[in-house]
Formats: sequence, C-alpha cells, structure tokens
Amino acid sequence: MEIEVAQEKLSKALNNISRIAVGKVTLPVLNNVLIRVNNKKVSLVTTNLDMAIVDFLPVSNSKDGVITVPAKLLAEFVSNLPKEEKVKIVAKDTRITISSGKYTSTINGTLADDFPELPEINEKNAVIFKMGIEDFKAGVSEVIIASSNDLTRPALTGVYFNTDSKTLAIAATDGYRLAEKKLIKDVQSEINVIVPTSSLQEVLRVINDEMEEIEISFNDDLVRFRLGEIEIISKLIDASFPDYKRLIPKDNNIKLELNREEITRVTRLAALFARNVSGSIVCETKKPSIFSVKAVASELGENDSVIETEIKEEGKVTINSRFLMDALNVLQEKDIIFEFSNRISPILLRNKKSKDYTHIIMPLNS
Repeated sequence: MEIEVAQEKLSKALNNISRIAVGKVTLPVLNNVLIRVNNKKVSLVTTNLDMAIVDFLPVSNSKDGVITVPAKLLAEFVSNLPKEEKVKIVAKDTRITISSGKYTSTINGTLADDFPELPEINEKNAVIFKMGIEDFKAGVSEVIIASSNDLTRPALTGVYFNTDSKTLAIAATDGYRLAEKKLIKDVQSEINVIVPTSSLQEVLRVINDEMEEIEISFNDDLVRFRLGEIEIISKLIDASFPDYKRLIPKDNNIKLELNREEITRVTRLAALFARNVSGSIVCETKKPSIFSVKAVASELGENDSVIETEIKEEGKVTINSRFLMDALNVLQEKDIIFEFSNRISPILLRNKKSKDYTHIIMPLNS
C-alpha cells in the first residue's frame, strides 16, 4: 500500500476520525485507524463498535492495499509535519513508513483481518432526508442540550427523530427539560428512531465551512450521516421515547415578551447567588409591568433584577438557572416568548417570530 497526499488534507481527515478510536481490553485494534487504498481513493476508518467514521481522500499517486495503525499516534505525528509538504505513506507487512521532506518515521501496525467490519446501510430500503448543513447544525445544537447522560434510561441519552403531519422533528429530554425542533417540512417518509447524542456530537464536530448539505439515511437499526467526503454511521438506540408532545403546555395564561439579551443578563446575575441553592431562581410577574428574577442565598445575600414588560396576569415559578441559561443561549431571535401558568407548571420558551423551536423547563419545588 502506498499513498501521497497533502499534509493539511491528511491531518484534517485524521483529526476528524481519531477521536472515537478508543481500544477495549478485549479488542485493542479499536485504537487503530484502518487505511484502505482502492483505485486511487483512500478511506480512513475508525470505530468504537457503536459508531464508525469514514473519511475519503482523493490521491494522485497510490498503490492499493490495507493496514491498520494507531490512530492517535498517526494523527499527532502528521499534524506536526510541515503544512506545505506532501506526506508519503508506504506500508509493508505490518509497518508503515511516513515521510515528508526531511522527516521520516516508522509506525508498527497490524493486519486488517481483526478490524471490525463496517455496518452498511441498505440503500434500497433506507429512509433518506437531505437538508442544508447550517439548518441541521443549528437545529441539533438547540436540542441536544436537553438530552440526558443517565445510562440507566437509554432512551433519554439520544435525540428522537420523528415525523408528524409531514414534518421531520427532533426532540430530547432529560426529565427536567424538553427541547423540540422542526427540521424539515413536507416530508414524504415516516421515521421514529432515537439517535445517540454522542453520535450527533461527532457529526457537529466534523462540520466545516465548505459543507453545504447533509444526507441522513435510516435503515433498520442504523443511521448514516453523509457530509461531503465524510460518513458517520451509528447504531440507533433500541428503546421507546416518551410521548413528549403531551408534555408541551397548550394554554399558559401568563405570556411575556422579553428581550433575549436582557433576560440573559438578569438570569446570569441571579445565577451568581443561586450557586449555593442548587441553581434555584424565582421568576415572578407583577401588574402592570414588572417581571423579576430573584435568587436568595443565606450566606451570600440576595439578588433581585427587574425587567419592564406588559403584564396581564400575576404569578411566579421557581426554576433552575442553568437550564434557563442553556435555553436562552440557543434561542436565536432578539425577542423571545416566556410562558407559564403557576408555580407547579413548566415554563415554555420560544422565539417570538418563528414557531419551529420549543423549549420547556420543569419547575423546582418551592
């Protein structure tokens, strides 16, 4: 096997795929990247058995072959080579020799026989969606903040891709908050699957400014994200997602229009005092025009900030300041809508103009 490729392209590809190369005691080959050369095209592959990343590199000079080598060592070595130089990799038996200008190194690898076979999407039976990369990136970023890392509840450690009324939506919840984003309208296919949050985080990490479109393919227990020359294939989570739509309040009687920058500032100030009280802050409305955000910490003191806005109904609710900050950080418009009914009802947040994003935060006991 032999290839010659620009240092910047090779380094970028190795950085994209090396993050998930984490070997297990019983399968150390998972530390490695599989380098396969076939008909002047190079594929770099890593997997952790739950997910695989493939990056395809076009090359001018090559000889077919396949080998696996330690992914992180190769990525770090190539990243330190001169950017203006070509990198040549020659494999013989289970070793590769890397040369670039006056720099040469040899790395011990292994035969590809023990490297796990990659799962494949059945193109004929797959449900496929395509969308702009920026819309996908924004939508997933808005939702994954609400997913859980509690492995005892696997359904909540992922993002639920579902279709309803010909709209593809994604949702996530950790039991304390819920986020939903409508991604694509007028879809013809139906899907109800849970994609691991960790897989979506890897997809977000490899997105770059040159990418314009993403193709998402679902088939049986797999999903594949195709972004230009990069493919990320992941297992789906085999679990049932909660019927989240019934959790979205439909008739809140307290509805406020707030400047996002202003509510972010007063929440951040209250959060400074809420550190010693589990992040607890009190949001309260008082006629005719007072919305206050308050935090009381017996050791530190208290903070009470006020925003002037039209108030038609009075009420208050206690919520977690970090959850509110997370939601405010992903809302995109200048003005937002803040809704609730009483101290035991969840608050609902959304952008003032667009109706495609909904964020819910459950109240704290007070």
